[in-house]
Order: sequence, then C-alpha cells, then structure tokens
Amino acid sequence: MSAPARSPSRFQSLDLLATLVAVVAPDACVLFANSALEDALGMSRRVIEGSQLSQFFIEPQALQHALHGAATNEFAALRYDALLARPPAGSEPLQVHVVVAQTDQPGELVVELLPLEAHARQDREERLIGQAQANKELIRNLAHEIKNPLGGIRGAAQLLEMEIDSRELKEYTRVIIHEADRLQTLVDRLLAPHRRPHVVGDVNIHEVCERVRALIVAEFPKGLKVVRDYDTSIPEFRGDREQLIQAVLNIAHNACQALADRISAGDAELVLRTRIARQVTFGKQRYRLALELHVIDNGPGVPDSIRDRIFFPLVSGREGGSGLGLTLAQTFVQQHHGLIECDSAPGRTDFKILIPLP
Repeated sequence: MSAPARSPSRFQSLDLLATLVAVVAPDACVLFANSALEDALGMSRRVIEGSQLSQFFIEPQALQHALHGAATNEFAALRYDALLARPPAGSEPLQVHVVVAQTDQPGELVVELLPLEAHARQDREERLIGQAQANKELIRNLAHEIKNPLGGIRGAAQLLEMEIDSRELKEYTRVIIHEADRLQTLVDRLLAPHRRPHVVGDVNIHEVCERVRALIVAEFPKGLKVVRDYDTSIPEFRGDREQLIQAVLNIAHNACQALADRISAGDAELVLRTRIARQVTFGKQRYRLALELHVIDNGPGVPDSIRDRIFFPLVSGREGGSGLGLTLAQTFVQQHHGLIECDSAPGRTDFKILIPLP
C-alpha cells in the first residue's frame, strides 16, 4: 500500500513532542515521522516517510501484529516493549515502549515510541513529586503536633525554676528550657516554608547564582574553587527570588560540607551551571522550555545508605546535620512547579534543579 498524499500541517503539532511518533498505514507504511523520530533514527523525514516502519525494529512481526489488530478494531490501543534498530549497522538498539493506537481517520494509525530510559525517568519524577507532597504534609502535621506540648513543657519548667531554691535543681530546669528552645527552633524551621507567603516577581537566575556564590565564597574563602558556567540567554521568569536563593544555597552549602576534606587539601570545586532544557515533562505535564540549574561538586558522593532518601525530612549524611536543607530546597522548588534530581558517584555529585519557563 503506497502512502497517500498528506498535508504536513495536519501533523505539525507532533514535532513539539519529545517522544518518537510515526503516523502509519495499516501495512506499516510511514505517512509521517516527527522530529524526535528523525533524531533517534539519524535520518531525514523524507527518507523515513514512505518506508516500512517495521524495518526499523529488531522483531518487526510484533509491530505488524499490533497494527493489524488496531486496524481491524481488535483493540483501540496496544502497548508492548521492543528494540528499535538504529543505523549505522552495529549500533546498539534503543529500548522503547511502543503504543499503537487508532486515530479518527480511516487507514491511519499512530505509533508512539517512548524510550524506556525516559519512561523510567518520568516514573521517577512522579515519585519525587508525590514524595515532596507527602513530606510537606508530614512536616506540617508533625510540627503542629509538637508545638503545643512543647510550649507547655517550657512554661512548666520556668514556673518550677521560680519555685525552687536549689542551684543544682535549677540547673535541671535550665536544661529543660534550653532543649525546649532548641526543639522550638527546629519546629520553626520545619514550618518556615509553609508560613512565609510566596512572593512572586521577575527572577534572573544568574543573580540568584551570584548571590549564592558570594555567600559560599565568604564562608569558604580558601581551598574551594567556585566555577561559573552560565547560559546567559536564559530569560527572566516569574518566581520567588528569596526562596530560590535559599534552595540553591542549601544545596551548595551541603556540597561544601561534603567537600571538607578536599577544601583542606585545597582542590575542592563547586560548579554552578545553567542551561535550557527543551520539551521537558514534570510528572505528566509537558513544558516547551525549562531551566536546568546544576550544582556540581567533586566530593565523595552521597552515601549509598541514604541515596534514595536524601529529600526525606531529618535524613542527613553528616554528623550533627539537621536533615532539613534538601527537604526545604525541594519544597521551595516544587512551589515553582519544578523538582530537584540528584546524580551522585564518588568524585562527582550533581544536583539538578528543573523549573518550567514560560
């Protein structure tokens, strides 16, 4: 079956998708291939269109069976995993999740190919977003539950101190008051992001980075090299500047604390890198453009024991750490409809902040 003449404008919106999409006839003849599929196969749309889509699969029979089932109304959509062959010969095939679906036009089917790596990433992002929301609710509820009895304990200790004359006994009441105050400070930090209003204005991300850099250099003036790697074409966007400064500072400060040994040796490095990401999905929402802000250090890496829990409240890989820095950073970034990801190995840890841009 030869490909009928089609107007490219009918499928123009498919070029905006990051997933690989082909519109095919029931015999697998390609009627349209989007830009992402062009990139994945390493060939132009002109070459792909009119060819058999099944020829690009390691096991073409599975695709042919799926197309036949959709064309004969055995099902409206079918999903399966497959291997997509990529030229030149000998290149490693691409693992994809295939979705074959009917369209509202007879003799026309849509084949969507989602690389399994991207599929796993999307699942991971959804988990991160759900985890951050659960953390926020847990923190808020826990802090409120602690706050009231804590005030009562401190007040009772103060009254008791006024009633006793023994210096030794008063020392005990002072310990109670001191510890109650310490817990109160912790509770206030837990509640801080939920109390403070979200103040929205125009944000230049490089002003945010420069503010963080100045604070880090002031605290660690020797033994640490702070590298700027900015894409100055990134536009301003609407956001809470102070929240973003605090989020980036929390991440950078954590990195510097992990770099303690390298700072002592004089070869510690912290990189602040900004880039534009295109066609990014957060959860199930797709954005045309997004800010990528990387905070990269050459420290020992995140311990394996906490790698999957670093954004949980009160989880810290450092002796004496509060375990709130990354939790609060994730909360602040999530309030900008973004998220934070971490890729860590000994010698290189990369915290990536993703925020959608208009």
